[in-house]
Amino acid sequence: MPLFDVYPLYNVTPVSAKGIHVYDENNTEYLDLYGGHAVISIGHAHPNYVDAITNQVSTLGFYSNAIQNPLQVELADKLETLSGCKDYNLFLCNSGAEANENALKLASFKTGKSRVVAFKNGFHGRTSAAVAATDNPNIIAPINAQQEVTILELNDIEGVKTELEKGDVCAVIVEFIQGVGGLDQATAEFYEQVDILCKANNTFFIADEVQSGYGRSGKFFAFQHYNVTPEVISVAKGMGNGFPIGGILIHPSIEAKYGMLGTTFGGNHLACAAGLAVLNTIEEEQLIDNVNAMSEYFISVAKTIPQIKNIKGRGLMLGLEFDFEVGDLRKKLIYDHHIFTGGASNKNLLRILPPLTIKKEHIDQFFKALKKELEAVEV
Repeated sequence: MPLFDVYPLYNVTPVSAKGIHVYDENNTEYLDLYGGHAVISIGHAHPNYVDAITNQVSTLGFYSNAIQNPLQVELADKLETLSGCKDYNLFLCNSGAEANENALKLASFKTGKSRVVAFKNGFHGRTSAAVAATDNPNIIAPINAQQEVTILELNDIEGVKTELEKGDVCAVIVEFIQGVGGLDQATAEFYEQVDILCKANNTFFIADEVQSGYGRSGKFFAFQHYNVTPEVISVAKGMGNGFPIGGILIHPSIEAKYGMLGTTFGGNHLACAAGLAVLNTIEEEQLIDNVNAMSEYFISVAKTIPQIKNIKGRGLMLGLEFDFEVGDLRKKLIYDHHIFTGGASNKNLLRILPPLTIKKEHIDQFFKALKKELEAVEV
């Protein structure tokens, strides 16, 4: 049976990985500066992670949410401590799209309204309401398009004010650092005014932290760079270091009701073991401090390269913007230098999303290869 052909694939077949490196079937070593879409947070095959999953699957890998699962409570408590999101409640699911879907559903349940405000170049997933709130018509099927969504420009505070005052908006959803869209950020004033407007108009402010969360921005969550209090925070990618897990953090003012949200696999024992291993490692290895130190170093080197026209993002969620499309450059980095990087809807942007364990020598290796390719372009 052939695979349904929806992914353009590079001719690389990883068979193992360790730390910040991936190895193919010929044992060729690749430097991973993309982390599988920012999923690998604590490094490939981290011993804490391997031990936690191995021990858990050998005892109890799964049972349903109809029974007590102390690992969920332990994960929620640890997440509260490290994130600083005191008294928020946690609902666990399986992916970023599912997290955003539940966030939007919860907002609609609680406000009694149905329209959503989202922003140009945003990406929130591929499930029904999440994809409708995503600014890419190529991935929105007619069945998704029936959702009521208004897409505004980032920083258009007057537009947000106008839409919210119409009284039918259940949620404003935003990535505080856009991922697929190209690492754009709005101003602090914009985010903070949106938060105020949401609270004045019975509208949930949803922080999509699926890619920017778990320390990647230099704080545990990217919204924490601003003076805002989201009603719901969605998380996923770095949460399980490759094991499928997602969730939403829900403000304590929002009351739960039996049956309101649900999932078969979400918060299973194995997923919780993976999630706890990630949080414990972030804490023990002080990885958020490493994010800030390595980000500062990366940016300082990038500023010395004249072909880089703009440096975007925060922490280890970074983009290098050129005055040419980077598709061929990415191929050169993969095939000639064995370095994984990412792209974006901005075709001139090289996206950098390494494991949070990255060191200076890895950054130096990348820039040595990048400079060599940029010099070759100019010859």
